[in-house]
Amino acid sequence: MKRWMLLFSIMGLVNLIPPVQAAERVVVKYSVFQESLAVSELSNLSRTGEVSPTLQTYLEMANKKPEEVRDILNYAISVNPDQLNQMLNSFVGKYILNKAGEVIQNPISQANNNALRDALVISANTENDIRLIEVLENYPSPEVQINGDRLMELYQQFKSVAGNIPNLPF
Repeated sequence: MKRWMLLFSIMGLVNLIPPVQAAERVVVKYSVFQESLAVSELSNLSRTGEVSPTLQTYLEMANKKPEEVRDILNYAISVNPDQLNQMLNSFVGKYILNKAGEVIQNPISQANNNALRDALVISANTENDIRLIEVLENYPSPEVQINGDRLMELYQQFKSVAGNIPNLPF
Protein backbone atom coordinates (compact mmCIF):
# COMPACT_ATOMS: atom_id res chain seq x y z
CA MET A 1 0.00 0.00 0.00
CA LYS A 2 2.85 2.40 0.83
CA ARG A 3 4.38 1.77 -2.59
CA TRP A 4 1.15 2.76 -4.32
CA MET A 5 0.89 5.92 -2.25
CA LEU A 6 4.50 6.78 -3.09
CA LEU A 7 3.88 6.10 -6.78
CA PHE A 8 0.80 8.35 -6.84
CA SER A 9 2.69 11.06 -4.95
CA ILE A 10 5.53 10.96 -7.48
CA MET A 11 3.03 11.03 -10.37
CA GLY A 12 1.41 14.08 -8.81
CA LEU A 13 4.77 15.83 -8.57
CA VAL A 14 5.56 15.05 -12.20
CA ASN A 15 2.39 16.90 -13.21
CA LEU A 16 3.63 19.99 -11.35
CA ILE A 17 6.86 20.13 -13.35
CA PRO A 18 6.39 22.42 -16.33
CA PRO A 19 7.01 20.80 -19.72
CA VAL A 20 10.29 21.53 -21.46
CA GLN A 21 9.85 24.55 -23.66
CA ALA A 22 10.26 23.77 -27.33
CA ALA A 23 10.83 26.07 -30.27
CA GLU A 24 7.69 27.59 -31.69
CA ARG A 25 9.35 29.88 -34.22
CA VAL A 26 12.29 29.52 -36.51
CA VAL A 27 14.06 32.57 -37.92
CA VAL A 28 15.63 31.63 -41.22
CA LYS A 29 18.45 33.80 -42.50
CA TYR A 30 19.09 33.09 -46.15
CA SER A 31 21.03 35.30 -48.54
CA VAL A 32 19.80 38.83 -48.04
CA PHE A 33 16.58 38.11 -46.23
CA GLN A 34 15.54 36.98 -42.79
CA GLU A 35 12.07 35.62 -42.08
CA SER A 36 10.28 34.08 -39.15
CA LEU A 37 8.21 30.92 -39.55
CA ALA A 38 6.20 28.76 -37.21
CA VAL A 39 7.94 25.45 -36.55
CA SER A 40 4.54 23.87 -37.18
CA GLU A 41 4.70 25.06 -40.83
CA LEU A 42 8.02 23.29 -41.31
CA SER A 43 6.72 20.22 -39.47
CA ASN A 44 3.74 20.09 -41.78
CA LEU A 45 5.98 20.36 -44.85
CA SER A 46 8.27 17.62 -43.58
CA ARG A 47 5.43 15.21 -42.76
CA THR A 48 2.87 15.86 -45.50
CA GLY A 49 4.66 17.83 -48.20
CA GLU A 50 2.03 20.55 -47.91
CA VAL A 51 3.25 24.13 -48.05
CA SER A 52 1.50 26.99 -46.27
CA PRO A 53 1.03 30.22 -48.24
CA THR A 54 3.58 31.99 -46.01
CA LEU A 55 6.16 29.26 -46.46
CA GLN A 56 5.49 29.18 -50.21
CA THR A 57 6.29 32.89 -50.42
CA TYR A 58 9.58 32.40 -48.55
CA LEU A 59 10.55 29.43 -50.70
CA GLU A 60 9.93 31.45 -53.85
CA MET A 61 12.03 34.34 -52.54
CA ALA A 62 14.86 31.90 -51.74
CA ASN A 63 14.41 30.15 -55.08
CA LYS A 64 13.99 26.79 -53.31
CA LYS A 65 11.62 23.96 -54.15
CA PRO A 66 9.47 22.53 -51.34
CA GLU A 67 10.80 19.02 -52.10
CA GLU A 68 14.37 20.20 -51.62
CA VAL A 69 13.60 21.74 -48.22
CA ARG A 70 11.55 18.69 -47.23
CA ASP A 71 14.52 16.43 -48.05
CA ILE A 72 16.79 18.54 -45.85
CA LEU A 73 14.29 18.58 -42.98
CA ASN A 74 13.84 14.79 -43.13
CA TYR A 75 17.42 13.73 -43.86
CA ALA A 76 18.06 11.05 -41.22
CA ILE A 77 21.34 10.19 -39.56
CA SER A 78 21.14 6.92 -37.61
CA VAL A 79 22.62 7.16 -34.13
CA ASN A 80 22.61 5.34 -30.84
CA PRO A 81 21.26 7.89 -28.31
CA ASP A 82 23.60 6.78 -25.51
CA GLN A 83 26.68 6.86 -27.74
CA LEU A 84 25.58 10.23 -29.14
CA ASN A 85 25.29 11.67 -25.63
CA GLN A 86 28.78 10.40 -24.72
CA MET A 87 30.26 11.65 -27.99
CA LEU A 88 28.70 15.12 -27.61
CA ASN A 89 30.37 15.44 -24.20
CA SER A 90 33.82 14.65 -25.67
CA PHE A 91 36.33 17.00 -27.30
CA VAL A 92 35.19 15.90 -30.77
CA GLY A 93 31.55 16.34 -29.76
CA LYS A 94 32.18 19.88 -28.59
CA TYR A 95 33.83 20.64 -31.93
CA ILE A 96 30.81 19.23 -33.78
CA LEU A 97 28.44 21.25 -31.58
CA ASN A 98 30.42 24.40 -32.34
CA LYS A 99 30.19 23.72 -36.09
CA ALA A 100 26.48 22.88 -35.90
CA GLY A 101 26.03 25.99 -33.74
CA GLU A 102 27.12 28.06 -36.74
CA VAL A 103 23.96 26.85 -38.48
CA ILE A 104 21.42 26.38 -35.68
CA GLN A 105 21.56 29.08 -33.04
CA ASN A 106 19.87 30.26 -29.91
CA PRO A 107 18.76 33.88 -30.52
CA ILE A 108 20.27 35.06 -27.25
CA SER A 109 23.55 33.20 -27.94
CA GLN A 110 23.76 31.87 -24.40
CA ALA A 111 24.12 28.15 -23.77
CA ASN A 112 23.70 27.45 -27.48
CA ASN A 113 25.78 24.27 -27.34
CA ASN A 114 23.78 22.96 -24.38
CA ALA A 115 20.48 23.68 -26.12
CA LEU A 116 21.71 22.06 -29.32
CA ARG A 117 23.03 19.02 -27.42
CA ASP A 118 19.66 18.61 -25.69
CA ALA A 119 17.74 18.89 -28.96
CA LEU A 120 20.01 16.33 -30.65
CA VAL A 121 19.79 13.80 -27.83
CA ILE A 122 16.01 14.15 -27.49
CA SER A 123 15.68 13.72 -31.25
CA ALA A 124 17.88 10.63 -31.23
CA ASN A 125 15.85 9.06 -28.43
CA THR A 126 12.71 9.06 -30.57
CA GLU A 127 13.70 6.70 -33.40
CA ASN A 128 17.47 6.26 -33.06
CA ASP A 129 18.11 8.88 -35.69
CA ILE A 130 18.44 12.62 -35.98
CA ARG A 131 16.48 14.75 -38.41
CA LEU A 132 16.69 18.52 -38.68
CA ILE A 133 12.93 18.87 -38.22
CA GLU A 134 13.11 16.98 -34.92
CA VAL A 135 16.02 19.11 -33.74
CA LEU A 136 13.95 22.22 -34.46
CA GLU A 137 10.88 20.75 -32.75
CA ASN A 138 12.94 19.78 -29.69
CA TYR A 139 15.11 22.89 -29.42
CA PRO A 140 14.60 24.14 -25.83
CA SER A 141 13.94 27.78 -26.60
CA PRO A 142 10.86 29.58 -27.91
CA GLU A 143 12.85 30.64 -30.97
CA VAL A 144 15.71 29.14 -32.93
CA GLN A 145 17.69 30.74 -35.74
CA ILE A 146 18.96 28.94 -38.83
CA ASN A 147 21.67 30.24 -41.11
CA GLY A 148 20.26 28.93 -44.39
CA ASP A 149 23.37 29.64 -46.45
CA ARG A 150 25.56 27.66 -44.03
CA LEU A 151 22.95 24.90 -43.74
CA MET A 152 22.90 24.29 -47.50
CA GLU A 153 26.70 24.33 -47.63
CA LEU A 154 27.11 21.84 -44.75
CA TYR A 155 24.30 19.64 -46.05
CA GLN A 156 25.99 19.32 -49.46
CA GLN A 157 29.40 18.67 -47.86
CA PHE A 158 27.99 16.04 -45.55
CA LYS A 159 26.11 14.24 -48.32
CA SER A 160 29.21 14.08 -50.53
CA VAL A 161 31.45 12.84 -47.69
CA ALA A 162 28.87 10.40 -46.31
CA GLY A 163 28.45 8.76 -49.70
CA ASN A 164 32.14 7.83 -49.67
CA ILE A 165 32.18 6.27 -46.21
CA PRO A 166 31.18 2.59 -46.06
CA ASN A 167 28.68 1.22 -43.53
CA LEU A 168 26.88 4.50 -42.92
CA PRO A 169 23.09 4.48 -43.24
CA PHE A 170 22.81 6.98 -46.10
